[in-house]
Amino acid sequence: MDQTDMFEAERPRLVGIASRVLGDHAEAQDIVQQAWLRLHRTDAEIDNLPAWLTTVTTRLCLDRLRSRTPVPVDDVELGETVNDPAEDVALADTVGLALHVVLDRLSPRERVAFVLHDSFGFEFPTIASLLDTTPSAARKLASRARAKVAQPHPEGRPADWEVVDAFMAAAKNGDFDTLLRLLAPDAAVTADDAAVLVGTPRQIQGRDEVATFFNGSAAAALPVFIGDRPGTAWFHLGAARVVFDFTLDDGLVHAITFRAAPDVLAQVVRRHGGRPRS
Repeated sequence: MDQTDMFEAERPRLVGIASRVLGDHAEAQDIVQQAWLRLHRTDAEIDNLPAWLTTVTTRLCLDRLRSRTPVPVDDVELGETVNDPAEDVALADTVGLALHVVLDRLSPRERVAFVLHDSFGFEFPTIASLLDTTPSAARKLASRARAKVAQPHPEGRPADWEVVDAFMAAAKNGDFDTLLRLLAPDAAVTADDAAVLVGTPRQIQGRDEVATFFNGSAAAALPVFIGDRPGTAWFHLGAARVVFDFTLDDGLVHAITFRAAPDVLAQVVRRHGGRPRS
């Protein structure tokens, strides 16, 4: 098998890692393509191609995360740590959703350590080599991230923008199970006349049907405020064309309304997390 074939065999695994770390499937595909370009340009002798590709992909993800959060102040000094009893707690049901809901709580290195250990089973010595740190420091990064993931929201549930962003991340990444967990049993999609004219469905009824419609879709949607409500919108040539207006209750999505009426689009403002984008 030549190097290209070996890379293509590794691509799904690399995209999976990058998707979990970044929370964005499109960004993950871009990162993996960059890893391919680096492989194509290198003249170094590579003894273990999967390990080399994992290292390059992880470090490219770190660079991307740091470009979002340029000064991760809680990620500078790491003292020694002891074994954390929480290591033994199974978080399999929460890891995927938690990474989206608490995205802004984790520093880049915390996210990498947490994802690689809790989602993919990497040992801490391996994670340490990827992060240029010690195994005990890598363990502490993952433990700190896990504590943040497990920390209750001050209001007892995620903020509305966190639920919206978790739903859209699951839609983009094709995470059907997370979509189902975020949807109320009677969830429905509706649309105004202007949205129907540009191609949205008029109505979709039921959790399974709504999850199926969004699964693997909405890659071009961006986070917005519609007035004071967090939602998302499909943009074309820099302008919002269709708004995804969410109705939420107790941390679940009960309804999504596609809106394209001019008076609604005029209220759209890009956002970053729960804040207007500067």
